[in-house]
Amino acid sequence: MFAVIKLGSKQYKVAPGNKIKADKLDAKEGKEIKIADVLILEKGKKVEIGTPFVKGAKVLAKVLKQAKGDKVIVFKYKPKKRYKKKQGFRPQITELEILKIEI
Repeated sequence: MFAVIKLGSKQYKVAPGNKIKADKLDAKEGKEIKIADVLILEKGKKVEIGTPFVKGAKVLAKVLKQAKGDKVIVFKYKPKKRYKKKQGFRPQITELEILKIEI
């Protein structure tokens, strides 16, 4: 059994027991959250595709930790113009553990 969920502007394929790193969510560590934005739900050989979401389907997840992600480097360069600019940042992430998929 797996599901495709939408968190923020990204989509994740999840199954019970998976751990994912998503953009920062407003939830405390140790809390359980329900994600109702389920795009695709697969159970056995039956696949449900939402329009845009599958009705009645929810994913139960536990917040493991709030942390900073790996550094992302942004480098801009224009040839023959003596222009270059280097920036970097570390995005805020939330680590989730998928507990179960409810139908």
